[in-house]
Amino acid sequence: MNYDFFSPQQIHFGWERFNEVGQLAASLGTRALIISGSRSLEANGVIHDLQRLLSRANVTSELIRTVSNEPLVSDVDLTTNILHHSGIRAGDFVIGIGGGSGIDLAKACAAMVTNRESDSVLDYLEGVGRGLSLTQAPLPMLAIPTTAGTGSEATKNAVISNHSPAFKKSLRANQMIPDLVLCDPKLSCSVPPHITAQTGMDTITQLLESYISSRAKPIPQALCLQGLKLALPALAEAVEDGDSRSSRENMSHAALLSGIALANSGLGMAHGVAPALGIHCNIPHGLACAVMLPATLKTNLSVRQKEYAEITRFISPELSFDETDAAQYLIDQIQALNNRIKIPCTLSELGVTHSQIPDLVASSRGNSMSGNPREISDEELTHILEDLL
Repeated sequence: MNYDFFSPQQIHFGWERFNEVGQLAASLGTRALIISGSRSLEANGVIHDLQRLLSRANVTSELIRTVSNEPLVSDVDLTTNILHHSGIRAGDFVIGIGGGSGIDLAKACAAMVTNRESDSVLDYLEGVGRGLSLTQAPLPMLAIPTTAGTGSEATKNAVISNHSPAFKKSLRANQMIPDLVLCDPKLSCSVPPHITAQTGMDTITQLLESYISSRAKPIPQALCLQGLKLALPALAEAVEDGDSRSSRENMSHAALLSGIALANSGLGMAHGVAPALGIHCNIPHGLACAVMLPATLKTNLSVRQKEYAEITRFISPELSFDETDAAQYLIDQIQALNNRIKIPCTLSELGVTHSQIPDLVASSRGNSMSGNPREISDEELTHILEDLL
């Protein structure tokens, strides 16, 4: 058995550990360049508190940019240009704070500001542009997630979108994994219920797809089982009671584990289609994953029944199912969870039309789809999406 394993150098997890940010940041450098993924973090005082705690540790800071949307090529290029003109010097490092989109923007900019062969991230993205590689190490980075979703704080890629031409592609390199992760579940308590539901289902989709991926590896699979045991009972409670400490802790921990897992094992069909739904239909990533997950599990049942049963037996050891029933139980539980947290069952409920399916199929071929445990032809994917309308 041969495999490599990647993860952040240090992870600091726990309730109210945000208060330790100053001393952690000081281990990376003397000037923090902050990139935020949510304007609400400024409105509710989190950015002010961050800068105050940094100052106490003798770390100066600058709020470079706040971008609430999923990062576009233009966002990365503009923010990188701002960083470049701030006069990058020894002791500088990046803090990415927010949801997955904000942390992705920070990761991309930390890499692009030190790699100047092209002025645009477009030329470094997978499958588009000039196919340039990141040859220089990014600026050091501290990631502070404020949602429990993508696990971007632990991944080696940043997802970047574009409207014309329409695509959603990754900037990817092993050295893009953040140096430090500070995960304080308390920061996620202000996330509204529908966002909690969507980002939480992204976490669960990542854990399931990484476990059954064609590139699955033993350490990530162990992390996936632990993450699913935390997340499956916790998500509905986090949606229904956003101040529940235990559910917020469990979801934040599960999201972190999902990021480590996908960075090592890849994903599958749900994450293959989700970027296409985002680009062509403007559907938020977590919501797209949630709607696609039951269909993905059904599609892969024929080649991953044993793995589904393993998950069920780990999560619910008290149940005495044979392999077939245990596998079906997992699929049923995912659909029941979607129903409980009010995730739509069909793509048509999200505004997807039959005429969009060819574009969705064409845009679903990427790194995530290549990790699906069995080959899915364009014809089969067309039928799957039509059945979901």
